[in-house]
Amino acid sequence: MIFESRPNVVIDCSALAIKSGNAIILKGGKEVHRSNLILANLVNKAIADLLPDFSVQLVSTRDDVKELIQQVGLIDLVIPRGGEGLIRYITANSKIPVLAHYKGLCHIYIDESADHAQAKDIVLNAKVQRPGVCNAVETLLIHKNISTDFISDLFAALEAEGVELRLCPLCPTTEKSIAATEEDWATEYLDKIISVKLVDDVAAACEHIKTYGSQHTEAILSADEDAMYYFQQNVDASSVMLNASTRFNDGGEYLLGAELGISTTKLHAYGPMGAKEMTITRHLVIGNGHYRK
Repeated sequence: MIFESRPNVVIDCSALAIKSGNAIILKGGKEVHRSNLILANLVNKAIADLLPDFSVQLVSTRDDVKELIQQVGLIDLVIPRGGEGLIRYITANSKIPVLAHYKGLCHIYIDESADHAQAKDIVLNAKVQRPGVCNAVETLLIHKNISTDFISDLFAALEAEGVELRLCPLCPTTEKSIAATEEDWATEYLDKIISVKLVDDVAAACEHIKTYGSQHTEAILSADEDAMYYFQQNVDASSVMLNASTRFNDGGEYLLGAELGISTTKLHAYGPMGAKEMTITRHLVIGNGHYRK
């Protein structure tokens, strides 16, 4: 498990490995190395009389990672969780299967039929509650027929929370807003920044998501059942939200408990990855002279 920042990953992932019958080697970011060491030592003290030595290990350098991801036959799976550069490096260089917990470039599409008050609350929650996490919204797609009054009200509410708006040419501007670039549509900000685009309809929203999405979390806000069904069927993401914040894509919110992260690949887990997703199935067959005809 290779991760950046958050020392809680040491505890969460150690517990998940123990619960699912796995050994685990952890490599955290250098900025929290001392915290990681303390937490890893606590884990090992707790399991000292219960599990084999080295069931939970912590390594500290990039050279360790380079060597570990070559250990075919000794390590079953590599799980990188962090920034885009980390994921791409591990995926390109590992000789072991990689289960990527890639970036969360999440979108919310506000359909023409959406309840305006509800949409405003959901967008604010998805962007502002914790902007630095992978299930925060980064791009807002708005149906072109939605009233300018509502869009301006939504923009004012976002700016009141300190959010920087990066807008397509069709959006009504504000004094502080700036023009969105092509790079913005492909950027996971992890900050109080949001890019906004007016689109023709739900099909255009899905096409934008197909081009720029990261298969993490996508949401539609709508009262139109046909539009919601179309969105569900045409968006590929580990979680598709109907009239709900992207922030709900989380192991705890799904009652799965702690998670290693949110898998954006499909071997073999897709979405929040807990103890269940860290196990495989094997078959024990008992016979008494049986043979296959």
